[in-house]
Amino acid sequence: MTTTAEPVPTTFREVGARVAARRQAHARPAAPRRCRTALVSMPFISQQRPSIQLGLLKAIATEHGFPARTFHLNLEFARQIDPVAYEEISDFRRCFVGDWLFARAAFGDATPAREASFLDRYEEWLRELTEGFGRTLEYLAAVRDNDVPRFLDRMMDLVPWADFDVVGFTSTFQQNVASFALAARIKRAHPSVITLFGGANFEGEMGTELVRSIPCIDYAVIGEGDQAFPEFLLALERGDDVAAVAGVVCRRDGTVVDAGDRPPFSDLDSLPLPDYGEYFERAEQLGLLDSAPRRDVSIPFESARGCWWGRKHHCTFCGLNGKGMAFRAKSPKRVREELASATRRYRSFSFEAVDNILDMSYLKTLLPELIEAGTDYQIFYEVKSNLSRDHLRLLKQAGVRSVQPGIESLSTPVLKLMRKGVTAIQNVNTLRWARYYGITVGWNLLYGFPGERADDYRRQDEVLKLLAHLEPPNGLGRIWMERFSPIFMDRTRFPTRYLRPHDSYRHIYPEGVAADQMAYFFDYEFEDRIPDEELVLTRRIVDAWREAWKAPTRAALTFRSADGFVQIEDLRDHTRPGTYTFAGPLAAVYCAFSDRPTTPAAVRTRLGLPWPVEEITGAVEEFCARGLMMHDGEQFLSLALPATDGR
Repeated sequence: MTTTAEPVPTTFREVGARVAARRQAHARPAAPRRCRTALVSMPFISQQRPSIQLGLLKAIATEHGFPARTFHLNLEFARQIDPVAYEEISDFRRCFVGDWLFARAAFGDATPAREASFLDRYEEWLRELTEGFGRTLEYLAAVRDNDVPRFLDRMMDLVPWADFDVVGFTSTFQQNVASFALAARIKRAHPSVITLFGGANFEGEMGTELVRSIPCIDYAVIGEGDQAFPEFLLALERGDDVAAVAGVVCRRDGTVVDAGDRPPFSDLDSLPLPDYGEYFERAEQLGLLDSAPRRDVSIPFESARGCWWGRKHHCTFCGLNGKGMAFRAKSPKRVREELASATRRYRSFSFEAVDNILDMSYLKTLLPELIEAGTDYQIFYEVKSNLSRDHLRLLKQAGVRSVQPGIESLSTPVLKLMRKGVTAIQNVNTLRWARYYGITVGWNLLYGFPGERADDYRRQDEVLKLLAHLEPPNGLGRIWMERFSPIFMDRTRFPTRYLRPHDSYRHIYPEGVAADQMAYFFDYEFEDRIPDEELVLTRRIVDAWREAWKAPTRAALTFRSADGFVQIEDLRDHTRPGTYTFAGPLAAVYCAFSDRPTTPAAVRTRLGLPWPVEEITGAVEEFCARGLMMHDGEQFLSLALPATDGR
């Protein structure tokens, strides 16, 4: 006799149908009590926006008839220790100080002996952190010794944990240890309560190891929880074997039981709208948010999952989408409905897309539809950096006010090593038109890629010196080694002298936790590496650029044009202003290289110039010599922006 495994559902509607079918199959004279769930967000994650994980899972539970409440307890801790300090710690991920603050409370006698030397080990970094919000290292010690225990005691009294059958924790970046600390207390006080963990920190083998080694974890969802979560609750309610739910893992007799992965969830339109009500209520009660008629909170929304570029060419240093790279997007109609509904309910027009990359089809659908509707949203999106002037104009008109375009270098050879699929001159052009249309750009300069050369950075330095009129990078740094990234996974192509879990883990987690399995960040050294000393000049340029950007009057490089005439005003260095005028064909040539990078041959054809290509090349090389244009291979680009706004 053979049995056939029940197929894994692939859409949210199929999950609902299966839940209904199982409920019918288990029909009893008296309906069982539905599993009551608490969904918790612990420190350290930003206090400035609600958790989309909590909001969505609450809505999913409600959709399937299971009572659920969310608890943004990170807000409680932010209010307790100082919101400014809290936010700075949340953003500081060099050594996981947020996790360290909760280590003693979470692990007790199992806390590693190295925990006590954490402040000394990372003194330089931590002084930089604490000075940023006007405190000292002693402040961190006081938070660990006094505020953390007081916070946990208060949360045990604040929430009636015994009223819940399941307490679920979402964990990303520095949320692990605080979640373990509270979960352990809940389990001691209420042994019958079941703890469920999930989130990015539980992706792949990381989640499996944490389930194996952390006693307060009963179950974890590995990967996306849209389907696994309601099936988990149904299995608990009916007394079924929860370990048989695909995507859920647990520990039995010291062994991790895993029913296998689920395919990526595809029917995003079928998901309910995230419920953020508790976040806004709690934030207002704590005085972290003004109860004005209009709020300025950036509401998280999801219009797509995965990465269409990574599916084709996984950027070498990117560890996102460990098992969920497949790109899936919501319909434009659904996105519009979601934005409108959230605006009405939460009184904010500000939105932050959690997508890894903008669906390029939205340039022809969603964005024009938002423009046509006359909406007044202010939206953040992550985008690919090879955007044209028309694309950026469209983004601005649709309400996109800030972007993260994945600009990590202005060196084409280095970008090729990254597998970014763009060139330096394309990145500069994106920065230009974003600046022109008033779109804020978040970007960084990275280095440390196998195969790079010092000359790559010397040439990049020359480009950087020309861009004082554009938004500077957030900083300069060596690439991090992230689990799931190609440079981590492919040891043959990217050989290292050493590769080990980031040293900070040894100061936080007990020895029984296999750091090589649960770590996301790693210390490493490539066999082929460029020394930090080669980037001293680059760092000096970036620091000066960032400092100058803080000035009341920012650098500028603009041009005005008329038929056969162009005037360029150079205010990139206010101590040496300059004005250039060009007439005749030279004026037409400069303007022809403004919209996008192009070649002299293409401009000759487009303008119908009688000059040989060599003469046009000579002319644009003269513009480059004056710092008014740049070149990248055979392509050239004018650096000045139109002086007239909004075109």
